Amino acid sequence: MKNAKMTKLVSFVCTSILFIAFLYWFNTSGYMSRNISGAVNDIQYEKAKVITVLSQSLTEDDSLTGLYLGTQELKVKILTGEHKGEVRTVTNRLSKYYNVLAREGMEIIVNIDAAGAEHTQVSVFNYNRTPVLYGLVLLFFAALWGIGGKKGILSVLGLTITIVCMLFLFVPMIYRGYSPVWAAVLFVILSTCSTLLLLNGWGAKTISAILGTTIGVVIAGIIASAAGSLAHISGLNAEEAESLLLIAAKTGLHVPELLFAGILIASLGAVMDVGISVASAIQEVYCSNPKLGPKQLLISGLNVGRDMMGTMSNTLILAFTGTSLNAILLIYAYNVSFYQLLNLNFIGIEVIQGLSGSLAVILTVPVVAFIASRLIPSMSRSPMAEKEKKGGGKRSLEKKMSRADE
Repeated sequence: MKNAKMTKLVSFVCTSILFIAFLYWFNTSGYMSRNISGAVNDIQYEKAKVITVLSQSLTEDDSLTGLYLGTQELKVKILTGEHKGEVRTVTNRLSKYYNVLAREGMEIIVNIDAAGAEHTQVSVFNYNRTPVLYGLVLLFFAALWGIGGKKGILSVLGLTITIVCMLFLFVPMIYRGYSPVWAAVLFVILSTCSTLLLLNGWGAKTISAILGTTIGVVIAGIIASAAGSLAHISGLNAEEAESLLLIAAKTGLHVPELLFAGILIASLGAVMDVGISVASAIQEVYCSNPKLGPKQLLISGLNVGRDMMGTMSNTLILAFTGTSLNAILLIYAYNVSFYQLLNLNFIGIEVIQGLSGSLAVILTVPVVAFIASRLIPSMSRSPMAEKEKKGGGKRSLEKKMSRADE
C-alpha cells in the first residue's frame, strides 16, 4: 500500500516538473513583445504612504451620501520601486468617477511618469487593495482546508493548476495565434483531468466524469458557434473588440472566436459539477446493488441529473446576468423598445452564453449517465460482491473440514 502511494506521489511530482518545464519553454521560446503600441513604457505603479494631508478643499456630493468632491494636497513617501524612500507632494483630484479620498497614514498606489530624470511626475492612481485581496484569498483557502480537510487541500491544488494553465498556456496560445476554441478545448481537458483526478483518484467514476464533462463542454461550444453564425454574432461584437483588433494586427489573434472560447470556459465549472455528481450517484447505486444492469444504472443517473438540471441552469444564467446588471439597468431606464432590445449585440451575446452553457449542463447528464452505466460495472468490483465471494469461500472450506472429520 505504501509502495503504491509512493509511486503515485513520484509520478505526480515528475509529471508536474515536466509540465512546468514545458510551460517555461512555451512562454520563453519565440517571445512576442506585449508592448503593442511600440512606445517606451515609462509609467510605473508603486506603493506609497500618505505622510500628511497638507490641505484640502472638499465638498460632499448632494446626490451621493459619503462622496466628497474637490482636491487634496498630499505629502507621500514612495515605498517600492526605483524611487523608494523619496517624499513627494501630490495633488489628488476627486470626482464622481475617479474618487480616492486619502487619509493620513493610508497606503495608496501612485503612478510615476518618469519621462526624464528631472521631470518625474507622481499622481494618485488608486487605493491599495492588495492586502484585502490577499486576505480574501487566504480566507478562501483556509475555509477549504478547515472544512474540506484533505479534499480541501486537493481542491486548492487543483484550482492552482487550473489558474496556471489559464495564465501560462491558454492565454499565451491565443496571443500567439492559435485557435481560441481549440485552445479552450485543451484547457478544459487539462483542467477537468487535474481537478477530478486529484479529488477522486483514478477510477471508472473519474473517467466517466472526465469524458462526459469534455463532451458536454464541446457541445456547448458547437451550439454557441452555430447560434452565433445564424445570428451574426461573434467576438467582433464584444465591447473590447476594437482594442483586440489592434492587437490582432500584430499577433494573429483570432478575435471572432474569442466569444465561443469564453463560453467553453464559463460553462466548465457547472458542467464538471454535474458530471462528477451523476457519475458518483451511479457508482453508489451499483455498489449498493451490483446486480443492476446498465439500463437500470442509466435510469438512476438520469433521475439524479434531472434534479440538478434546473438549479445548475439557473446558476449559469444568473451568473451571466449578474455580471451585466449595470447594462440591464441602463436598458430599463431608457425604456428600450422590444425589437431594439432583442437585437442589441449585448443581449444576443448574453442569451447565447447563458443558454449554451445551460444546454451543456442538460446534455452532460445523459452523456455521463450512459458512459458511467457501462464503464463502472466493467471496471469496479462491488464491496458486497467481494464479501459474498469471501463468505462463499469460507463456507466451502467449512464443508471440506466437516467431511474430513466424518
